[in-house]
Amino acid sequence: MKYKQLVMDFGRSVMRRVRSSPDDLALPRRKTRLRHDPLLEDFANQLLKSVGCRHLQVRVFWNPGLRTTAGLAVWSDRMVVLNPKLLEVSAAEVQRTLRHELAHLLAKHRVGRHRIEAHGEEWHQACADLGIPNEARCHDLPFKRRRVMRKFFYACPECSTILARVKVLRRKAACIKCCRKHNGGKYHERFRFRPIERSETVAA
Repeated sequence: MKYKQLVMDFGRSVMRRVRSSPDDLALPRRKTRLRHDPLLEDFANQLLKSVGCRHLQVRVFWNPGLRTTAGLAVWSDRMVVLNPKLLEVSAAEVQRTLRHELAHLLAKHRVGRHRIEAHGEEWHQACADLGIPNEARCHDLPFKRRRVMRKFFYACPECSTILARVKVLRRKAACIKCCRKHNGGKYHERFRFRPIERSETVAA
């Protein structure tokens, strides 16, 4: 299938979903929350090939469990997960979000084992290559948000950058800025986030 034809088919398919009734958009619950989308998946992989990335193959799914998040990029599984609510917005928004999340995977693939910022310069370059230059890191879609209290705080011992979390940080995590500045982007125990009291964040 030619690239232009794939894009046209993508647009028609998404618009059919947008016009579908709520029952048509119902997705499997609990046991199989993710719904595979082979058309978007093919489109995503064609996009990657168009920017010279032929060795990265990604999978694309819809997840009705997402609430305020438009999409997710899961590097460990080479996977993009989209929020079905995007279908209620527009086909253009589906495609923009797909490219946004795909850019995360493309940026990570390009740097290999080096650590990068989630929305750093590598991601911005990947967005531009995928056709969405000047992309914002967060969406402004009308998804209802719920306020979540962040109870756990961590600080970088080198630059004092504070990390606020809803849940306890269970795996090792280091300050990406310091790792890039002093250790070539690789993890180093010296820059590992240390737990601090909430009162210390106010003082900082």
